[in-house]
Amino acid sequence: MKSTYQPKKPAVLILQDGKVFYGKAAGKIGTTTGEICFNTGMTGYQEIFTDPSYFGQILVTTMVHIGNYGVNKEEVESDSVKIAGLVCKKFNEFHSRERSDGNIKDYFETENVVGICEVDTRAIVRYIRDKGAMNAIISSEEMDEAKLKALLDKVPSMQGLELSSKVSTKASYTSGSEDSRFRVALLDLGVKKNIVRCLVERGCFVKVFPQKTSFKEMKEWNPDGFMISNGPGDPGVMHEEVKTVKEIIESPIPVFGICLGHQLIAEACGISTYKMKNGHRGINHPVKNLLTGKSEITSQNHGFSVKAEDVKVNKELEVTHLNLNDGTIEGLKHKVKDVFSVQYHPESSPGPLDSRYLFDQFVELMGKVHRGPVANKGKSVSI
Repeated sequence: MKSTYQPKKPAVLILQDGKVFYGKAAGKIGTTTGEICFNTGMTGYQEIFTDPSYFGQILVTTMVHIGNYGVNKEEVESDSVKIAGLVCKKFNEFHSRERSDGNIKDYFETENVVGICEVDTRAIVRYIRDKGAMNAIISSEEMDEAKLKALLDKVPSMQGLELSSKVSTKASYTSGSEDSRFRVALLDLGVKKNIVRCLVERGCFVKVFPQKTSFKEMKEWNPDGFMISNGPGDPGVMHEEVKTVKEIIESPIPVFGICLGHQLIAEACGISTYKMKNGHRGINHPVKNLLTGKSEITSQNHGFSVKAEDVKVNKELEVTHLNLNDGTIEGLKHKVKDVFSVQYHPESSPGPLDSRYLFDQFVELMGKVHRGPVANKGKSVSI
């Protein structure tokens, strides 16, 4: 169903420190809260909106036009929109792409997403860039600032929040063919669909396990490798998951961690994590591979990082990648075991493909210890 143009209702964005921005409603009429952050990507807004790592966050897009190429049911990274709200300059309900399934206005209303548009996003980004990440509230149904600030005061800080349980699968599922050479047990902390696709494309039969699955249960599936996925929230409070990851690392099976998975591998090896002032979110972040000397442009979405001072004195892990913008750690590898991780997103979606080689490296590690062809055959389930 195509929308007909209607004048947009007024909306307001209020930040935790009291800063107020007025604009127009985008998406569902309502009120929403979350930690405000910004993404510098120029394309791929639907993949970004459905990335589970954004759960609990209000997203500011630095790209002016959002919705100009509509939406497509194939361009999602999870089963629903995961952002808590949207802040953008232009929210375009009219689009011009033949492949689109519909417009972003209908999409947001169906997905119950509240947003605000017609605001000065450059001013908002500069403000939170200088002040740091903080909670915020958007409303297009209530304009009383005092009432909204009272609601905002009740919203917990992202630091100390465990959010992976909100987005992890509730039941195990598989993807790929059981005839595949490798079996990968993936611990789902908020996995993006393209991570699974990248593994399947490289000859892997993937079983995705819920967040609270024990190492024993995953090991009984007899995997050739473990993938620790991305996801939202503070890794520093995920003690049970850190214990599970530690058991995974202690096994002789290769391990690959992405984003939150990278942070949990660090925590499992005694390296602390911390909340960044703003984090990294976009598809144009330069990273240097210290092992090859080459640089790559990466897709990123994280608000926490590992402590460099802890890594310097750690006897288990060494740095493999560094962010060329701020020098933060972007990659780690175990000095003895076949365990490695990156802070960014090599599966992209959206973003450049510079880092896809990391999936090839994971497959190569599994090939070193591979037991032979998989004996059991059965029906596969696609993601």
